[in-house]
Amino acid sequence: MKLPSSSATELNKVNLEHMVSMKDFSVKEMDNMMELMSYLKKAREDNAIPQLFKGKSVGMIFEAGSTRTRVSFEVAATLLGGHALFLSPKDIHLGGKESIHDTSRVLSRMCDIIMARTNSPETLDGLLDMATVPVINGLDTRFHPTQMLADLFTIKEHITDGRQLSDLTLAFMGDATDVCRSLMLTCAKYGMGFKQIGPKKYQMEKEWVDLAETYCAESGGRIEITDDVDAIKECDVVYGDSFYWVTQYDEKEERLAAFMPDYVITEELMAKAKPGSMLLHCLPANDKEEVTRGALESNYSVAFDEAENRLTAQMAILVYFTHKHNITASAETEAMHKEKIEGFLSQL
Repeated sequence: MKLPSSSATELNKVNLEHMVSMKDFSVKEMDNMMELMSYLKKAREDNAIPQLFKGKSVGMIFEAGSTRTRVSFEVAATLLGGHALFLSPKDIHLGGKESIHDTSRVLSRMCDIIMARTNSPETLDGLLDMATVPVINGLDTRFHPTQMLADLFTIKEHITDGRQLSDLTLAFMGDATDVCRSLMLTCAKYGMGFKQIGPKKYQMEKEWVDLAETYCAESGGRIEITDDVDAIKECDVVYGDSFYWVTQYDEKEERLAAFMPDYVITEELMAKAKPGSMLLHCLPANDKEEVTRGALESNYSVAFDEAENRLTAQMAILVYFTHKHNITASAETEAMHKEKIEGFLSQL
């Protein structure tokens, strides 16, 4: 006979949502997240952020290091009245002494949300299998949805001439990274133009281009994968990312030889883009490799606004994915528990 659970948490929540990829959300849902971002950013400007994560915790699993993802989630939880726990592989038994499934079940009993930045899709998928709280993908080599939310919001903030996202074309300079893949799919959903500009060997896999094309068929978006640097001439947004990542150090020299100097974002290259175009970069920037410091510090660069908006995005994510499951105790219930506990303590 299976014993009934004595958990104090509300397990198996109805309509539980996770954030794995922006492809899983409708344009309306993404717009709702960004509208929430705008409210929270204004509240931060006024030093008046509502405590919408009060008494809650986010368990943050980091298999891969990050400046922006870690700091933004920790600060977001604090600003909203909650708490963030940093959990590296050396701090917990993830996939070692304890299975990923069991880790997910335990964290679900103690935390209100799980954020994972992993070195493999398998780790994220294992957490998703058993989680009974929302799981947020902080990057898993396939997708980077939290970055996408910050990117879209930053682009919208800097459109000053009345155009919509669907009026824009974005050029991604470089390798078919998780950021490139995520941008392509997100742009396609919004009906934007998207171009990956890079050497043929490092262009996006056909299966993902095909999926983006299906979104374009509905939205009116445009996808182009090319090695022609001059394709930047038609673009309103230019996006940079590293030509190699931590798991690709053994390929570093080969990759740099393939990408440099043609695909480096320089001030001269930006001059070829549409007038008024903006430069984004997910950072960290190797400013002697994929982008020059001059371009990064130019008046058309919004890379550091973009970085700050990682915090804006994480605040919205923590609220968006937990607010439906909030249980607010009545004053009477709080008073009843307080009286019982204080009465017990007075007798000790």
